[in-house]
Amino acid sequence: MRREHRELWAHGVGAAGTVLAYGHAGRPVLVFPSELGSAADFEQQGMVDAVADLVEAGRITLYCVDAFDGGMAGALPADELARRDQAYEHWILDEVVPWIFHDAGGPREIITVGCRLGALHALTFAVKRADLFPLALCFGPDAPARADDPRPSLTLPPMSEEHLAWLRSRLSVLVVLDGADQPSTSSATSSATSPGAGLGHALRDSGVRVEVDVFAAPDWAAWQRRLAHHLPRFC
Repeated sequence: MRREHRELWAHGVGAAGTVLAYGHAGRPVLVFPSELGSAADFEQQGMVDAVADLVEAGRITLYCVDAFDGGMAGALPADELARRDQAYEHWILDEVVPWIFHDAGGPREIITVGCRLGALHALTFAVKRADLFPLALCFGPDAPARADDPRPSLTLPPMSEEHLAWLRSRLSVLVVLDGADQPSTSSATSSATSPGAGLGHALRDSGVRVEVDVFAAPDWAAWQRRLAHHLPRFC
């Protein structure tokens, strides 16, 4: 399996961020790590192996990125967190996406994927830039710990009716939530006790295409199985 390591400079942070690429062809998949995570998390947690057949067959290439926000919520004021969040957005859009296009041989529609806090990054980028990211796969979305933390939350950002209409025609979202019973997939139901349930409902209430998969055992082993189950449908 091809694995390429690339360091891309993030000007707003004053440091380089890592991108790890797995694959040689197929649809690009941009992977955000969970809190305190790095670009290596997806491989270390067995998620790359879970979809190795798709990578080897040239159906997808995974592009796993660092997070610039992990672990900073308790140490930095809200305005600094907001500045770094803005820098992270610029890094993804101005550095990572162009490199993905270069590596893929031209512009391609990109799937965003993430677990926990990474799931909220995956969703936020898709909601803001569905022209680049028309599909978001969100596994166990979790909220930031601090109420004044400006990073992605379990609520939708303010949007104009024009933007919402565009999302309805452009965006699809899969939310895999933690459940206590047997796994079930539905476009109309979700776990009322899960922190991500409100997110799925809010999106559906706005008319965006959302599929909610309520699945027991909120851990990496469960997410491996659900990623391997869902991703082949989209590549």
